[in-house]
Amino acid sequence: MKLVFALFTGVVFGTGIALSGMMDPAKVLNFFDLAGSWDPSLAFVMGGALVVAGVGYRLVWRRNAPLFGGRFQVPTGTDIDMKLVGGSALFGIGWGIAGFCPGAAIPALGTGRWEVALFLAAVILGFWLRRVLAPLGQPRATS
Repeated sequence: MKLVFALFTGVVFGTGIALSGMMDPAKVLNFFDLAGSWDPSLAFVMGGALVVAGVGYRLVWRRNAPLFGGRFQVPTGTDIDMKLVGGSALFGIGWGIAGFCPGAAIPALGTGRWEVALFLAAVILGFWLRRVLAPLGQPRATS
């Protein structure tokens, strides 16, 4: 049942992304083009998502536990460190260059455009590089 609900959630998300036009990188890039052909529709999509999420959170937090899990998985860290700032900057730069964020690129795979596959391949490569390079930055244990 958990997988069925996850599939349903993904279909609803992908449908919303498709209906809003956010699978089109030109539409997203026009949002960032303040001096040219600025398109505010991304702000409306994000605002609508915030309203829906706000209502959803208010309803969910009334429950003692999630429907399909033992407990709520809530992050406890509150530190703003260089890893967070750097990762956020990298995400924003990639979004501004490609016109895709990973969440919108996954449903956009259905368009068959090679740019989407290339973008997601770069995202996966970035995840892999982070996993490979992270231990190099850790201090060595002394015995």
